[in-house]
Amino acid sequence: MARLDDRLNFPPTGASDWQKPFETLRSKWDEVPTTRSGRQRTADLAKLSNENLLAEWQSSRLDLTTGSEFGHRGWYHTLYADSMRGKKIMDVGSGFAIDSITFAQFGARVTFVDLAETNLDVIRRLCKALELRDVDFLYLENIEALQALHVDYDVIMAMGSLHHAPVEVIKPETRELLRHLKIGGRWLQLAYPKTRWAREGRLPFDRWGQVTDGNATPWAEWYDLPKLLELLNPGRFQAVLCQEFHGGDFIWFDLLYEGS
Repeated sequence: MARLDDRLNFPPTGASDWQKPFETLRSKWDEVPTTRSGRQRTADLAKLSNENLLAEWQSSRLDLTTGSEFGHRGWYHTLYADSMRGKKIMDVGSGFAIDSITFAQFGARVTFVDLAETNLDVIRRLCKALELRDVDFLYLENIEALQALHVDYDVIMAMGSLHHAPVEVIKPETRELLRHLKIGGRWLQLAYPKTRWAREGRLPFDRWGQVTDGNATPWAEWYDLPKLLELLNPGRFQAVLCQEFHGGDFIWFDLLYEGS
């Protein structure tokens, strides 16, 4: 089993980079994927009219979930969307909310959580344009901000967010998140697999992020099931689904929460 303190013989995490982790992450993650190969700053998206912003979101969802990209994000929309009806979902690291707005359209009650205020501003406008009313928003200024949330979520989603900081940075956040998940609830996480990290040169994680997500990405770390379960410890989970997809670019985790 992979150990959290196994840093793969890399140098220790730079204290100057991660003393203020939310600020470090915030400097990058107001940039969101909008096409299969492109990204935009939400500050720029916010300048669009309501009509054009909605058209941009709809175009992004179409590009990222259909045709050749069905195997990227479309498959899990098809698998999960209808079952989300009536569920209370927390989307951690919402970004452009391609997934969570879709689930809200299927009747989920969604709380969008993000550390970039411009991301949340854009999502608010999209929800209003789509007449989605059973939605809430939380600015993740720090871990303590999560304490304001209820403790009865059916699903916690992390679609590509939690692997972008060192394990020792993410561990306190996951502990707080688990306080808000029902026993019997589901933890859904999209991350990068170890096979991709090996394929792309086994780089130190502070350099690998620039390969996976472009310039100024401070970190990207691989996960497999043992490593994720250890991260979530003392939470206990059963794996419902764990698989690599999209040619080994991503790994999907669907875990059933059994308590702590």
